[in-house]
Amino acid sequence: MHLQLMRISTGAESTTGSLYIDGEFACFVLEDTKRIKKLAGETRIPDGLYRIDLRKEGGLNQKYAERYGNRHNGMLWLQDVPGFEWVYIHTGNKRGHTEGCLLVGDSLNNNQIGEGFVGKSRDAYQRIYPKIADAIESGEQVTIRISNLG
Repeated sequence: MHLQLMRISTGAESTTGSLYIDGEFACFVLEDTKRIKKLAGETRIPDGLYRIDLRKEGGLNQKYAERYGNRHNGMLWLQDVPGFEWVYIHTGNKRGHTEGCLLVGDSLNNNQIGEGFVGKSRDAYQRIYPKIADAIESGEQVTIRISNLG
């Protein structure tokens, strides 16, 4: 399975994009903005190709297991991101929720000060998570390519 995140807009505080799964639009994504010097929890990850695995331990995993029950079997975890640890695909609505991760949502809004917002995040997550997690659990290699549009 291959995911593609096409970044479409970078503002002063956040970046928005479109996520595709095997070539089909899946949802919108919100992440931090690009920075010359990395600030922990406030910088988007570098463009590149990353493998996705399931992380089945940790506090966030426990929180999601409680929230989503047996539909959750580990956090969607981007592997080997240079200069970053614990980069996940998860729910949230605004830049303050990102912590350097990718937030998914079914609606998108960028305001004039560069602060993006994704809405219906749980709906998007509950729709894409099983597809991705099932592929990983079945032994399929799952990757995500992150790049800028154009």
